[in-house]
Amino acid sequence: MSLLGRDYNSELNSLDNRSQSSSESSSSITSENVHPAGEAGLSMMQTLIHLLKCNIGTGLLGLPLAIKNAGLLVGPVSLLAIGVLTVHCMVILLNCAQHLSQRLQKTFVNYGEATMYSLETCPDAWLRTHAVWGRYTVSFLLIITQLGFCSVYFMFMADNLQQMVEEAHVTSNICQPREILALTPILDIRFYMLTILPFLILLVFIQNLKVLSVFSTLANITTVGSMALIFEYIMQGIPYPSNLPLMANWKTFLLFFGTAIFTFEGVGMVLPLKNQMKHPQQFSFVLYLGMSIVIILYIFLGTLGYMKFGSDTQASITLNLPNCWLYQSVKLMYSIGIFFTYALQFHVPAEIIIPFAVSQVSENWALFVDLSVRSGLVCLTCVSAILIPRLDLVISLVGSVSSSALALIIPALLEIVIFYSEDMSCVTLAKDIMISILGLLGCIFGIYQALYELTQPINHSMANSTGVYA
Repeated sequence: MSLLGRDYNSELNSLDNRSQSSSESSSSITSENVHPAGEAGLSMMQTLIHLLKCNIGTGLLGLPLAIKNAGLLVGPVSLLAIGVLTVHCMVILLNCAQHLSQRLQKTFVNYGEATMYSLETCPDAWLRTHAVWGRYTVSFLLIITQLGFCSVYFMFMADNLQQMVEEAHVTSNICQPREILALTPILDIRFYMLTILPFLILLVFIQNLKVLSVFSTLANITTVGSMALIFEYIMQGIPYPSNLPLMANWKTFLLFFGTAIFTFEGVGMVLPLKNQMKHPQQFSFVLYLGMSIVIILYIFLGTLGYMKFGSDTQASITLNLPNCWLYQSVKLMYSIGIFFTYALQFHVPAEIIIPFAVSQVSENWALFVDLSVRSGLVCLTCVSAILIPRLDLVISLVGSVSSSALALIIPALLEIVIFYSEDMSCVTLAKDIMISILGLLGCIFGIYQALYELTQPINHSMANSTGVYA
C-alpha cells in the first residue's frame, strides 16, 4: 500500500514538479512518477507480491461469515462473480489511464488524475468546469476507505488480544474444537483498543518508506505462517454440510456484498504498480495471475471456513480456532501482521491530508502539525472502532460506501465518459451502465442493511465479543 500512498501524494502536486529533483525523502514518496520504468522498477515477482499483499488483509478472515450471509451455494458463486467483475474494472481503469496518457502525451496518470482529465473532455459544460472535483472525490473516497481499514484493524487486534489474554488460564496444549460457553469478559474490549492506541501512534510517526518496508516484510511472514495454520485446521474433519442453507436471506446477502467488495479493494493500486514495473507491458499477466490466486484463496477459505464452523462462524475466522497454544499463536501472528500493516494503510490518507495541513502553518510548526495530525487520525480510527464495536458490520459498511464506488462505479463511468465520443459499442455502453447500477444498488442497500443491524441490540445477531466463546 506504500505505492498507493505515493500515488495519491503526488496527485496533490503539480505535474511540472515531477521532472524536478527532490530530496531523498520526498523522492521516495513520488518515485513512481520520477522514474516510471527502468532499472529501478519492480520485477514481475515483486509486483506480484505487492499485488497479493494489498488484497490480503482482515477482510479475508471475514469471508466465512460472508459465505454464511449468502448461503453455501450462492456465496462462492457470488464471490467468484464479484471477483471477476472487480478484475474487469481494474482492466477498464488501466485502459482509460493509458488512453488518457497517450491523448495528453503524459508519462503517467493516476486514478484521481484520470477522473479529472476525463471530465475535462466530456461534452457537459458543468462537468468540465468542475472536473477537479473528480480528483477530490477519488481522494476523499480513498481516505474514507483506508481509515475504515484502520478502524477494522483496531477491532481485529482488540478482539484477538482480548481472547488471548482472557483465555490464557484455560488454554492447553491439546487442540480441540471450541465449545459454546458463557464467559463474561474480565475487561471491556474498548480497554484493549486503548491499550493498542499509543503503540500505533508511535508506529505511524515512522515516515520513511524504507523502514516501513521492513515491517511490511515481517507482516508478510507472519501472515503466511498464520494462513498455513488456519488452512491446516479447517481442512480437517469438515462435517457434511447437509444442514447448511444453499441460499440465505436477501437481507444478509446485502452484508455479504459489502464484505466481498471490501476484500477486493485493490483497484486503486493497479496504476502505480504498473508504473513501477521495469516492463509495464507485462502487468496484465501479473494482474490476471495475482487476482486469480486471490479469488481462489478467497473462495476456498470462505467456503471451507463456513462448512467447518457452520452457524457458529464468527466475524473473524481466528475467533473460531481451538483454544490451544498452537492456534492462539495464529491470532498472535496475524495480529502482529495487521499491526504493522496498519502503518502502510495509514500512509495513504496521511500523505493526502498532512501536506495540506502543513502548508497552512510556518516551517517552525511543520513538524508539530505533522505529528499532531498523525496522532489525531489514529485516535479517530480508535474512536470509530469504540463507537461501532462490530467487526463484521463495519467491514460491510466500509465496503458498501467507498469500496463499491472505487472498485465498480467510477471505473465503469470513466470508460463511458472517455470512449463514448469515440464510437463506443452499444454492448460496452450497456455493460458499463449495468456495472454502475449494480455498484450503486449494492452501495445503497448495503449501507441501509449495515446501519439497520448496527441499531439492533447486540444479541440480535452474532456479536464479535470473545465472551461468546470460551
